[in-house]
Formats: sequence, C-alpha cells, structure tokens
Amino acid sequence: MDYEELGLKAGIEIHQQLDTREKLFCHCPTVLRDVEERNGEFFRYLRATVSEMGEIDRAAREEMMVMRPFTYYAYDTTCLVENDEEPPAPLNPEALELALTMARMMGMTPVEQVHVMRKLVIDGSNTSGFQRTALVALNGMLPLGARIESLCLEEEAAQRVEGVTFSLDRLGIPLVEITTAPDMHTPEQVQEVAAYIGMLLRSTGRVKRGLGTIRQDVNISIREGARVEIKGVQDLALIDEVVRREASRQVNLIGIRDELLARNASIDELTHDVTALFSETGSAILKRAKYIGAVCLRGFAGCVGREIQPGRRLGSELSDYAKKCGVGGLFHTDELPAYGVTQEEVETLKSALGAGEEDCVILVADAKKKAVCAIGQVQRRAAIALEGVPEETRKMLEEGSTAYMRPLPGAARMYPETDVLPETVSSSYVAALEVPELLTEKEDRFIREMDLDPALARQLAYSAQVGLFEEVVRAGVRPNLAARTILATLRELSRDGVPVEAIGEEDLLGVLLEVERGAVAKEAIPDILRALAGGMDMPSAVQSVAPGISDEELTGIIRAVLSERVDFVKEQGMRSVGPVMGVVMQEVRGRADGKKISDLLKKEIQAML
Repeated sequence: MDYEELGLKAGIEIHQQLDTREKLFCHCPTVLRDVEERNGEFFRYLRATVSEMGEIDRAAREEMMVMRPFTYYAYDTTCLVENDEEPPAPLNPEALELALTMARMMGMTPVEQVHVMRKLVIDGSNTSGFQRTALVALNGMLPLGARIESLCLEEEAAQRVEGVTFSLDRLGIPLVEITTAPDMHTPEQVQEVAAYIGMLLRSTGRVKRGLGTIRQDVNISIREGARVEIKGVQDLALIDEVVRREASRQVNLIGIRDELLARNASIDELTHDVTALFSETGSAILKRAKYIGAVCLRGFAGCVGREIQPGRRLGSELSDYAKKCGVGGLFHTDELPAYGVTQEEVETLKSALGAGEEDCVILVADAKKKAVCAIGQVQRRAAIALEGVPEETRKMLEEGSTAYMRPLPGAARMYPETDVLPETVSSSYVAALEVPELLTEKEDRFIREMDLDPALARQLAYSAQVGLFEEVVRAGVRPNLAARTILATLRELSRDGVPVEAIGEEDLLGVLLEVERGAVAKEAIPDILRALAGGMDMPSAVQSVAPGISDEELTGIIRAVLSERVDFVKEQGMRSVGPVMGVVMQEVRGRADGKKISDLLKKEIQAML
C-alpha cells in the first residue's frame, strides 16, 4: 500500500500512569487491589450535562441511549472522593512536578496557570460522569521530527471488572496524556514515535510499569477518508498493524461508497414488523424473539457482507451501531441462508419488503423498543456509507482490527472544574527541575564506562531495576556481577517461586559486597538470597549457606580429592583441572570463590606432576 499516495496522516496520544505516592485529587495510595478485597459497593446512573454553550456532547448523547446502573467496588484504600461524595483535594504537587519535568524533556512551553477542567465521560468509568484533566504544557518537538501539541495531567479511569461493574482502586491515579501532531505518514513512523515517547517517560524512573499502565490512542486519516481515533492500543508491537488495518478499512469504505453511488443506492425509511414470517423458523434466536424488525437497504447487496478489515465487514459496522440500543446484533441477507434461516424464508422476507437482487435486508430480533431503535441506528450508519468514512472513536480488537465505540467528541465535552483552584507555574520553578538522563544515553554510558555487552547494557537500561544496579555499582560492586545478579539470579529465583520482593536492597548490596571482599563465593549468591527471602537476617543467611573457609582448609579438601585420583591426574596432566574442579566445587558448596579454587588446584596438580 502506497501511504504517500493515500495521504496517510497519523498522530498518537500516549496515556501513562505516574508512580506517585498519592492519587491526583485525594490522599489515597496508588495501589491496585484484588476485587475480592473490596469492602463495599454501590451503583450510579450517569447522565450527560450541558456544556457552557448549552449543548450536550454528541458522544455523551449516544452513551445515554441505553440508561443502565453502573456498579462500583470500593476498598479500604479508596475514599469519598472516588465515590463522588466529597469535593476533590488540591492538585497533587508531586504529579504536577513530574508532568512539568516531562514537558521540559520534550522542549515544551509550560502554561502560566494550570486550570483543571471536566471532560464529560458517562460510559461508567468515572463515578462523577466526568474526568478531571488539566493542560500543563504546549508545543514540543521530538528528535524523530514529530511535534508534540500538548501535555495534560489527568486522573485515571476506573477499571472495568466486567460489563457495567467497575473497580475504584485505579480511579484517580495520576496520568499524563501526551498528544502529537499528525506528523507521521507511515505505520512504522507511528510505532517509532510511540516507542521513543515511552522510552522518554520511563527515563524519569517515576512511571508505573506493567500491563495497562501505558496506553496509546492512534488518530488516523487518509486523503478521502476521515479522522478516526482508535482507543486503548496497549501493545506497542501492534501499533503499526493497527495503522495498516485502519488505512485499509478507510480505502475499502471509500470503494463501497463509490459502488453504492454508482448503483444509486438508498435506504428505506420504513421499519417492517416481520415477526410472523419467522413463527416456524429453525433459527433459535429468531424463534424466541418477541419482535423482529426489518429494513431494506436498496442497492446494498454484496456490500454489507464485504470484508473491510480482517474479520470485519460493513455488516459489522452496522451491527456496532445497532448494539448501542442494547441488542445483541443483527442478521443480513448477504450472509443468509445460515443460522437456521432457510433459503425459502429469505425469499419470503425479500418479497415482503419488495427487495430485489441488488438489495440487502437487515433483521433485528429483540424487544420491540430495542429493535426499532437498532433499526434506526442501522439506517443512520447505512446513510453514512453513502458518504464514505465517518469520524469515529473506535476500540482495538485482537490482532489490530477495530470496532465502533462512539462519535468523536466535540467542544461541548469540556467545561471548567469549579472545585479545584488553579495552580500557578513560575518559570524559576520549571527551570530548577532536574532533567533525567534518557535510557538511550544510559545504555551508551553502560557500554562506554562499564564495558558491558551492548545487549546486556540495553536490558539493564530499560529494566525497572536500573536504579538498583547503579546504586550497587557506585558502592563498589563489579558491573558484570551486579548485572548478572539483578537480571538473571533474581529472575530465576522468582520463577522458582521464591518471594524475591522480600529481599531488601540493602541486603542485596550486602551480599554482593561480601562477594567482592572474598568472604563469600559468588556461587553461593542464589542460596543466600533464597535464605534472605525466607526471612533470615544477613549474617545468619551467610553463615547457614556459606560459612567461611580458610585457605588451609580449602587446600586440605583439594589434596583429599586429588589423593583419590592420582592415576587420573598423572595420565591427564593439566587437562585434569576441569574434571577435578567440578568435584572440589561440590565439596566446597559455595564457601570459596571459583577463581581461588582454580588457582590452588592448579598449584597442587603441578606439584604432583
């Protein structure tokens, strides 16, 4: 696909949780909980309010089409602010400082006053019906050539447990939203820019890590298409595929539009009650339905069933719109007969609606109110198909395809937060903020100054334990020993079920310093760490696993092993060092360093020869 010819333009919004001590507008900790630990729950009905301009946002209006109660789980680590039963506290200064630091790293211009706004959200992810957000900085630039339009500080949404049930542990965690200009023109560029911003944010050492802590929204358009926002791309490796599939979807929708216009296609305004036609049907869904509504799309035959993305057809788009009325989905004659519907029933249906060979009939089976609403949504989306590509907010599905969520929000979505005072940002305060070393710079320094292997240096620089590594090296531990222990030994112990999180950083440093001064062999490190994780203190762990051994005692062990293998040693000469070394190591069991054992062993073998 020639993206330059298509006129592809793409931008991204990065949402990254900050690792602060408290939430953005209350003093609750930013910890996630198991839903089984909840100590209360309540429910809310959410309704959209009008903006300052007297309008209801179009995206919020669509969410209100189905009024439903949302259930929320509360914990002993959440409070009345999350419940929307208490006014918010002032903006978290730690979060604001971190957001301004990130702005400096991207060469952005901070605003003089940070004003908190309310962003209308009534999908259940916030108890108040809005998300608090504040513009912090504008107009930055990345080395890759992409402009940064804005950086906002927001509160994280509640975590969906299932359906209309949400958990409040995540609600209110500070979040930065970084928005780029639509400066990317290939899928690969989008992925590169997202990766760079992610690296920059992790360079602060103060962002949360793990699944769900960083999300990318991708804005995509092509020359004859429309701007589409794809929400919640969590896997960086999928971003380029998401862009490819969206560009392909828009190309295919434009092709369908052109074909429909050539056919002079139209949409019937009348909804038909065809319940009686399926009274004896073999389709379980249709047979148990209280009401079956139908509408004829004139000239749409073959287009509704046409694939526009892998696993997605125009019919999928119609179904997405219909589901906003609470129905489970729809049938269309491009895919029938199937699902228990016979060819005879299809012909009877088409005859009842006066449908010809070029027409497609849509069926919706549900309660009458829902079905009629859904047919109306199908008519609306089919009419859009005659225009081309609609502006939409979409959600990512597996493998990179997308599904309709809601219309793009407009200006009516935002209005001022009256419960939080503005925060003044002085230029002297911003200038005094320390800009951290980028992970890419750290990686280069590890290679240059510590002589680490490039792959190991990169793994360390991007690791969550990079701060621990640097602290250990500053204390006098060899970089390679520190790296091997932190990246390999601790992970291996964790895989074996050892609770390595119980090992304090001071204890880990103590073990490595004991190795460096020769009091403990490096081979004993795993067993000592295992003992520390089990609750032993440092001296007890060392004594139980690797009690000290003198040179005299070690020499005695070596001589005893050699005395049992005199013939082998004389036959093999110095080639016997390796096999005998293994036996001695088993006898010593980590109480002496391998190099010391090797040196003494070679000395004793040379004396025998």
